Amino acid sequence: MKEIAIRPATEADFGAMWDIFQELIASGDTYYFAADTSREDCHAYWFGPGLQSYVAILNGERLVGMYRLMPNQRDRGAHVANASFMVSPAAQGVGVGKLLGADCLDRARAEGYLAMQFNYVVSSNMPAVLLWKKLGFSIVGTLPRAYRHQYLGYVDVYVMYQLLEDPSHWPDA
Repeated sequence: MKEIAIRPATEADFGAMWDIFQELIASGDTYYFAADTSREDCHAYWFGPGLQSYVAILNGERLVGMYRLMPNQRDRGAHVANASFMVSPAAQGVGVGKLLGADCLDRARAEGYLAMQFNYVVSSNMPAVLLWKKLGFSIVGTLPRAYRHQYLGYVDVYVMYQLLEDPSHWPDA
């Protein structure tokens, strides 16, 4: 039986995170990063100020995915969370993304976020779009031809959103 544990990312995880990052951005079909994004830029993306990053570990030994959680905007927009996810291509299709997504939503609720917004979900990335819908997100906007897909050319990008609790329970601003 395979066991997947999710825990906060550490500096010791970065080598494996970098490997997954490089493999995914090289495909040119789901993330906006250039294929030649530097190791330093990747590190800042996952470990920069104000970010919380988490990793999925398979059977206590292999890093198979990660996400980062942060406010979508600062100040008056900081009650809405944002997150980014990456799953190793070798581990896709077995539920790692679903576990990471559910964990992220739980953490966002626990930290007091009132909603979560994904600003840039590539429309042709159907596994991600379907997963986010299963986890309660709705497409609230479409950015026409906002992503330059390596094989499909310009494709739409979705903005996806989910309230994390009933607005009638929200604190006064």
